[in-house]
Amino acid sequence: MTHAAALIDGYGRVHTHLRISVTDRCNLRCFYCMPETDVIFKPRAELLTFEEIARVVRVLVPMGVNKLRITGGEPLVRLQIDRLIARLAAIPGVRDLAMTTNGMLLADRAEALRRAGLRRLNISLDALDASTFEQIGRRNGLARVLEGIATARRTGFDKIRLNAVAIRGLTEDQILPLAEFARQHHLELRFIEFMPLDGDASWSDEQVLTGRDIRRRIESEFGPLFPVPRSDPSQPAVDYQYGDGAGRIGFIEPVSHPFCDHCNRLRLTAEGQFRNCIFSQEEWDARAVIRGGGCDRQVADLARLCVQAKKAGHGIDSPEFLRPHRAMYQIGG
Repeated sequence: MTHAAALIDGYGRVHTHLRISVTDRCNLRCFYCMPETDVIFKPRAELLTFEEIARVVRVLVPMGVNKLRITGGEPLVRLQIDRLIARLAAIPGVRDLAMTTNGMLLADRAEALRRAGLRRLNISLDALDASTFEQIGRRNGLARVLEGIATARRTGFDKIRLNAVAIRGLTEDQILPLAEFARQHHLELRFIEFMPLDGDASWSDEQVLTGRDIRRRIESEFGPLFPVPRSDPSQPAVDYQYGDGAGRIGFIEPVSHPFCDHCNRLRLTAEGQFRNCIFSQEEWDARAVIRGGGCDRQVADLARLCVQAKKAGHGIDSPEFLRPHRAMYQIGG
């Protein structure tokens, strides 16, 4: 097996997408992601440096990885993150470079990120009502997020998506305002089902507001939605077009309709652990290889072992499902 052999798991899924967490720190405390208090962050010395992250990417690109997404925690709290973006954008073979952010610091950073080579943004916006926003995020800051969205639009990113986590009993009344906001501002909105990755470990199936329920509410207000053919079978969202032509809306349904059979994602945590699924119980320590003097082939072999050990699916709907030992902020969103 050559160093550049593709990353293919035991079910024939070819892995081309790497999600890179750059920090476990965040300036919000969204309950679906992390605890409100007593959060223990990794010491900064344990996080991968920009040089180490770029090295991993340079190893994986010849193996077929060509799409990168920067996550956290909140990636914009990592100092000089635009320097990492510039490093990654300059690597031959990287075709797509995106970031998921809560938008709190985006107004000040959008221009530098765009200059560095970032082309796409996913901005988390779970509510347009300030009190609901604060109830979810356990911090205020809605106005800052909206300012960040406006600044990003002016800066000229190729695509800006809004991500809204849907939570039964809490965000039903935010569905239509979010949809109207996205339509007015020519933004693509994606609703995401609440997953068992919360920091308080209190998730229950009863809190899942399904994509199907959300679609019904959207259609009751805006008329029929029409499915959009998938240009990429591995994309997690099922997208729809509004009947009046006013944009698209998508639904990510990991609980009610898992999409594991087409998953092409590999993850790298902020402290350098490979993960083959956000719900994985195992990790593969790339940082130990790198800081132990390992060569690029050893990093490649570790990534290949990780991918080959990938299960058929996450199994949320199975009685045997075990939630990860770590919450979303520790894994990477």
